[in-house]
Amino acid sequence: MRLNEVRDRPGATRAKKRLGRGIGSGVGKTSGRGVKGQKARSGVAIKGFEGGQMPLHRRLPKRGFNNIFAKSFNVLNVGRVQAAIDDGRLDAKQPITVAALKTAGLVRRERDGIRLLGHGELKAKLAFEVAGASASAIKAVEAAGGTVTVIRVVRANESVVKKERPPKGRKARLAAEEGKPPKAERAAKDEQPQEAKPAKAAKPKREADAGEAAPEKKAKAPQGEAKAPQGEAKQPKPKPAKKDKA
Repeated sequence: MRLNEVRDRPGATRAKKRLGRGIGSGVGKTSGRGVKGQKARSGVAIKGFEGGQMPLHRRLPKRGFNNIFAKSFNVLNVGRVQAAIDDGRLDAKQPITVAALKTAGLVRRERDGIRLLGHGELKAKLAFEVAGASASAIKAVEAAGGTVTVIRVVRANESVVKKERPPKGRKARLAAEEGKPPKAERAAKDEQPQEAKPAKAAKPKREADAGEAAPEKKAKAPQGEAKAPQGEAKQPKPKPAKKDKA
C-alpha cells in the first residue's frame, strides 16, 4: 500500500449539506426550515418547551438523591496485600497504612481511607491501620496473628476542630464583645439561693418628756354613721303670717 492509496472506510466521513442552492437541491430558499415561525430563525433553542403546558421532564417524578456527606473509600483485599509483601513492595514489620499502600502502588489516591476486605489468603503477621474492615478481613488478619485498628483519615482540606459558632442575636453578640456572661448563665446565677441578710435592730421609741404632756389625738368620727345625701334639694323656710291691721 502506498500513501496515495490510503482512504477512510466507506461511510466514515460525510460531505457537508449545502443549503440554499436552488429548488432542485431540495433544500433551497428556506434551507429546509420551512416558512416563518420561531423555529425558522437561527439561534433559537427551545429545550423542552411544549407550548406553555408542563413539560415532560417536569411531569415525571424525581427519584433518589446525592448524599453530600458520603465517604469514598479505597477497597483492598488481603490477598493483594500478601502479594505485595511477597514481591517486596511492602514491609511486614511496619504498620500497613494508607501512605505505605500508596507507596507500594496498591492504591492511587488516599480518598477517605482504606476499607479492607477478606478475599484471598493472608500469611504474614501485619498491623493494619485502616478506615474500615469487613468481618471476614478481621478474622483473616487475626488468624495470622495480626491486628486491625480502625482510624479516621483526615483530608488536607478538612478541619477536625470545630469552629465555635458566634452567638445568635444582637444582644448576645454585644454581650460577648463586652465580656459579659450570656443570658443563660446570668439566669442560672440569679436562680441560686442567696444568703439571708441579718435583720436590722428596731430603733427604740422616744419616750415623752416628763414635763410635756402627750398631744391629744383628735377623735375620729365613727365610720358606721351614714353621711347626709348631697343630692337632696333644700326645703324653703315657712314665711311668718301677716298680722291684720285693726
